[in-house]
Amino acid sequence: MAYSDIKDPSAHFQTKLWTGNASSNEITFDGNSDLQADWIWHKEQNDTNGWHQTDTSIGIANYLASESSAAEYGVGSAYVSAIGSNSITYGSGDSSFNSNSVAQATWAWKANGGTTASNTTGNGIDSTVQANTTAGFSIVTYTGNGTQSGQTVGHGLGAVPKMIISKDRNASSNVPNWRVYTVGMGNTKYLTLDTDAAAGTYNDWDNTTPTSSVYSVGGAGGYTPTNNNNTPYVAYVFADVQGFSKFGSYVGNGSGTSDGTFDGAFVYLGFKPAWVLIKRASYSAGDGWVLFDNERGPINYNQNQLNPASTAAESGAVYDAVDFLSNGFKARTGRAGVNASGSTYIYMAFAENPFVAGGVPTTAR
Repeated sequence: MAYSDIKDPSAHFQTKLWTGNASSNEITFDGNSDLQADWIWHKEQNDTNGWHQTDTSIGIANYLASESSAAEYGVGSAYVSAIGSNSITYGSGDSSFNSNSVAQATWAWKANGGTTASNTTGNGIDSTVQANTTAGFSIVTYTGNGTQSGQTVGHGLGAVPKMIISKDRNASSNVPNWRVYTVGMGNTKYLTLDTDAAAGTYNDWDNTTPTSSVYSVGGAGGYTPTNNNNTPYVAYVFADVQGFSKFGSYVGNGSGTSDGTFDGAFVYLGFKPAWVLIKRASYSAGDGWVLFDNERGPINYNQNQLNPASTAAESGAVYDAVDFLSNGFKARTGRAGVNASGSTYIYMAFAENPFVAGGVPTTAR
């Protein structure tokens, strides 16, 4: 049975839904524990404005957009002006965030309260790390050296990373896309967070599996998507933590398209999920990244989805629905976004509750 040392996941991750006011706007988290945010995702739910991702290592006056390969934007206090012990203050905004009377969604993770440390465990590349080893999450910044193999970056987790989301902050490399490593695809593959493209084969990760202290970066033939010379990078690095987070893959079974049983693939997590991101490893028109959470979809069928690679508004279409269960999630359709027969999907998931905490099992919803 999946016991967990993290009794309250809200101390490390929370979703917050709020309404824009086009002015200084402090939002307070609602979880059982306070959360001082270090990595922040934001999207206006019901319009076609883009995404905003910022963190306390690159500085909250800056942000990246997950749907874009563009360089880091510097907007000062107009975006996030302050982070409190349990709050985020958004600035006056523009037409893409904190718009007056517009529904907003924020997802926030705790790292180390903005306190970073130099990490010299990498081969050839020193990094700056902000790590939350309890929750298996670190923010890593470094400057590439252009060497195409044999280069590693220290991540500070003390555990083997299962997912890495990396971005060239200047968009100055030949390949400025967001690059994603996942244990579900292996060390020769990558996904791009800013596109719905199928998994590619390239040596972004130097064809080397991460260790408990470092992960590998590189490229070939002059293309260095994770290690361009004199280029600043940020990477968000995750390890599995029992009862709190899990990263992996599953194979769809296609059930739900026409047979009416909706007996889709089940993924065991060991916790009731609060947030799940899914991506089909292959690609066909119309399927891409799919993000669900327990606030925008508080009951099953959970069909309220957003795509981090798209500016599209939240979709409530039933064709990519899932159920959040006490110990994992289950696809409820046979459509390509979450459950095409024989297709491999990768996932990234964080907990609302461990399956068992303090000897008490959690309940389904």
